Amino acid sequence: MIPGPSTPPAGQAVGARGGRLLIFGATLFWGLSATLARFVFRDRHVPPLTVVELRLALAALPLGAWLAWRRRERLYVAREDWPGFAVLGILGLAAVQGSYYYTISVLGVGLAILIQYLAPSLIVVFDVMRGTRAGGKTIAAVIAALAGTALLVGNLDPMALRATPLQWAIGFSSALSFAFFIVYSKRPLTRYAPETVLFYTFSTAGVFWAIVTPPWKILAAGYDAEDWGLFLLLAVFSTLVPFSLFYAGLRRMPAAQVGIIATLEPVVAVVSAAVALGETLRPLQNLGALLVLAAASLSYGRAVNSPPSSPPHPDAAMCPRDLVARKPVPAPKACAGQPDPP
Repeated sequence: MIPGPSTPPAGQAVGARGGRLLIFGATLFWGLSATLARFVFRDRHVPPLTVVELRLALAALPLGAWLAWRRRERLYVAREDWPGFAVLGILGLAAVQGSYYYTISVLGVGLAILIQYLAPSLIVVFDVMRGTRAGGKTIAAVIAALAGTALLVGNLDPMALRATPLQWAIGFSSALSFAFFIVYSKRPLTRYAPETVLFYTFSTAGVFWAIVTPPWKILAAGYDAEDWGLFLLLAVFSTLVPFSLFYAGLRRMPAAQVGIIATLEPVVAVVSAAVALGETLRPLQNLGALLVLAAASLSYGRAVNSPPSSPPHPDAAMCPRDLVARKPVPAPKACAGQPDPP
């Protein structure tokens, strides 16, 4: 890889800064909605996988309707890309959420968070295996993020000591699937708008979980209007909005830096729980929050001076409907209904 210039172009620096803010916005929504999700699981007695299925469905339906009304051309996907979206939806998003919530049920919340946020280090290892040299700042950011997350989530849950090897394996698969989701999402984002990728990823993952828990069983559970209102809030503020911000930021930044900045989510979750539920932060948790913030700062400095982790696809300058027909669009002409590329 050819090293970049010591001073990045203004457009690249602004794009990286905007990407950082978008990823932080996503973690803010995820962290704040974690308290709401905990309330739904604990006090409303709704199974976690039911919440996962409903929030995916309730996010995909309005997004699909909006695309059909205002951006119909962005519903077009080349036939050869269908398997890729299925892989991203099932092995990426569905696997992340399923393995994470299962890990919470058998290993506890703290350990589940710590395991899932091994993902940034896995992404760095993957980049090194592809020949990318990991700089000192990136390695320091990964170490700080892991240490900070460990301090934030507290002590080991006693139930983890009784877990079987299979349960531990599923737990660690949440980190692997989260890393895969971040890295693999870069591919379709070089060819399609974030909302296109979101719609097909939500839909595929939602269909997968609908097979596991058929919709008529959820309807037969008899949830009241207040429950459905909570499901809708989770669909909007823990799924549709944060994933939209996340993909918009991921389009602008390398995957490793995105993963590191995403470790701000447990910081937001712990602080919001302290504010909303009156939970007291221990000194070690404060130290952990500072370490994660330091990791995000180190990651941001590295992201500005780094090229994108994956090169643009040759078809990136095509409109969605032209991708289907495989007709290139002249470079100076912008796609109708789409913004000019950054």
